[in-house]
This record gives sequence, structure tokens and C-alpha cells, in this order.
Amino acid sequence: MNLIAPSLLAADFAHLDREMEWFNRSEADWLHLDVMDGVFVPNISFGFPVLEHVARLTEKPLDVHLMIVQPEKFITQVRDLGAAIMNVHQEACVHLHRTIQQIHEAGMKAAVTLNPATPVSTLEDIICDVDVVMLMTVNPGFGAQKFIEHSLNKVRRLRQLITQSGSAALIEVDGGVNRTTAPRLAEAGVDVYVTGSAVFGKPDPIAEVKELKLLTS
Repeated sequence: MNLIAPSLLAADFAHLDREMEWFNRSEADWLHLDVMDGVFVPNISFGFPVLEHVARLTEKPLDVHLMIVQPEKFITQVRDLGAAIMNVHQEACVHLHRTIQQIHEAGMKAAVTLNPATPVSTLEDIICDVDVVMLMTVNPGFGAQKFIEHSLNKVRRLRQLITQSGSAALIEVDGGVNRTTAPRLAEAGVDVYVTGSAVFGKPDPIAEVKELKLLTS
């Protein structure tokens, strides 16, 4: 599987209508939405008023990535957006299993993200309960960072864990995904590719999405 999920964080916020127009016409599969609180990560992005506006502009699945403390407080609001996937950080959830259950009860797929320094082994006891595991391949909080090379081995370890456990979880990656890194990530076993500056801001973003599809197939 090779799903492309452009990240709104890299979009031109002065022209969101225009950005969503090309996104809807492209071969992109999900829209990735990074919500940052300035506490869990050292940056603030956007909140629910922006998310609600964007949700009205696209019919494609929304992948809402909460880089915030206590993400479980916002399950209802994320559901009300019509989000398909709610993505929380392992490091931010004291009771991760409970949060996963609550996301499922709200009718969404549950995704769990690991920061670069968090080992895959922390998910051994819940890997069969999640729908998506996302690995941060840069440090969360800012766009346009350099890809962390050891992420490739981490993807391979996660793929091994999924296979051995019989889990159906997809592997998603976020950070530094471009024409160079995407084929290498595909070879390691990635299913979903979050991409920001490699697509948004390009002269022909639709062609860039198409190229990433080809490179990861």
C-alpha cells in the first residue's frame, strides 16, 4: 500500500481554498493535519476553527495528528470534524490503551505516533489494537527538517513487530519525505507517506503527488 498524505502545515494559509482545490484533484489519499500546542512540541500550529474550515473544503479522509498534551480531551471534537483517523502520541498518553479504545468508540481509526527517540518496543502490548503506527522521521514541531537516517531501521523493526504479532496496522511516516527518501522508506515497509514542503509550494503539486505515488509503488 502506498498512501500519500500531504500535510496542511506546509500549505499557504492565505489561500487555503486554492490549496484544497488542487489537493482534491490530486491522487493524494489523506489530508494530514498537525495540531501543535506549544507544550508537547515547541511550536503552535492551528486549532479547531481552521480544521473545521478545511474539513468543509475536502471530502478526502482527514488524518488528525494531535501533537498536544492530553489529546484524549479532544476525541469528540476530532470526531465531529468527520475525521477518519485520530493520531495521538505514545509519549503524551498516560493511559494509551484507554485512549485507543475511546477513539474506536467514537467511530474513528486509532493511530499512535512515536517520536524519534521512542523505541518500537513500547507498542508491543497494543500493536494489535491500533490501526496505524506513525513514526516521526524528524523531531516534531517544525516542518522542512532533515530526514533522520536511522528511521529506516526503525521502520524495519516496526514491520517485523506487525508481522510477528499478526497486527493489521499500517506504517505511516512523517518528516523529510521527498523523492529521495520515499523509495527507501517504501523498501523498508512503509504504507503511508506524510509529505509537506515536497508537495505544497511546488509549481505543480499534483504532479509531485503523482511522482511520489510512482516512487513508492
